[in-house]
Amino acid sequence: MTADGVTTESLTADSVSADPTRTLRADAQTNRDRVLDAAARLFQLEGADTSLKAIAKEAGVGIGTLYRRFPTRERLIEQTYRSESARLAAAASTLLDAMPAAEALRTWMDLFIDYMATKHGMADALRAVLTTDGDLRMQTRDLMAEAVATLMRAGIDDGTFRDDLDPDDVLLAMGGVSMIAGDADQREQAARMLDLLLDGIMLRPTSSPS
Repeated sequence: MTADGVTTESLTADSVSADPTRTLRADAQTNRDRVLDAAARLFQLEGADTSLKAIAKEAGVGIGTLYRRFPTRERLIEQTYRSESARLAAAASTLLDAMPAAEALRTWMDLFIDYMATKHGMADALRAVLTTDGDLRMQTRDLMAEAVATLMRAGIDDGTFRDDLDPDDVLLAMGGVSMIAGDADQREQAARMLDLLLDGIMLRPTSSPS
């Protein structure tokens, strides 16, 4: 799949993805991004216990480079979660710039399933991170809810979406799909369920009286 205590207006993707370390040189930032991308892929495929050496190899960097940026596995998991959350939230506006609202929402739904698969892959370790950083959980939930609201507002404005739906309900429904059919071998089923969800969001023309 808003949390109480945090307003969506006060949050941006940068607030979730922000690294408390100083600004990095361009090459160091590139390496950091490559490690996070590789970690997201391997956590999704192999779980949180995947080898850090394998992540470094997938990223095309040395293990020393990985440890300089992420000295512990927990740190890498936390930052991967932050990075993937920020990326998904930012995708809503990017998709709306490129395609109609209905297509943008449907595409974002697929990205959400991928995001949840990564999250499930590191679930046990991530649970410990979120337990010690409750604000992160709330910030992330608000970012996801605001992304869905942005997509739905665009569809309401162009006359393709119903205006009586709560974006939180739509987000929860997507979370349910990810729980039921989030594995890689269930993507066809997930796609069908997401199509059904989108169909329920679409505005149906009222029939004129005969």
